[in-house]
Amino acid sequence: MIKAFIVVNNHAMVRLCRFYEQLGVDKQTELCQTVYKIVTGRPDHLCSFVDDEKTFGPDTKLVYRHFATLYFCILSDRSESELAMLDLIQVYVETLDRVFENVCELDLIFNSPKAYTVLDETIVGGLVLEINSQKILG
Repeated sequence: MIKAFIVVNNHAMVRLCRFYEQLGVDKQTELCQTVYKIVTGRPDHLCSFVDDEKTFGPDTKLVYRHFATLYFCILSDRSESELAMLDLIQVYVETLDRVFENVCELDLIFNSPKAYTVLDETIVGGLVLEINSQKILG
């Protein structure tokens, strides 16, 4: 199950986040900051998977992808495939690209309801509902 989907820029500004488990606002903010520190602190030659029990707990892993100035991050439990999560990020970015015609960070800032709608059409309650961009937009 997906626990959170977070999009953060190079300057620690969260541009989009959706949590699929009950957490307080303080815990959500802390997780977003922790995710930012981890993904920006890793060299580019390392893989995009982070499995850190001390930071995220015993059943949570982080999968992320860096596009331009944005990091697209998914926190999920161990039952989710890392490659499937990378594919989900790719589908989300491609769908946003279709919606905004060359998506950029400003599109997420000024059109966040559309970005959240695309995310909500893709993931519902922490489960992947759809990975076909045409069906998501339909």
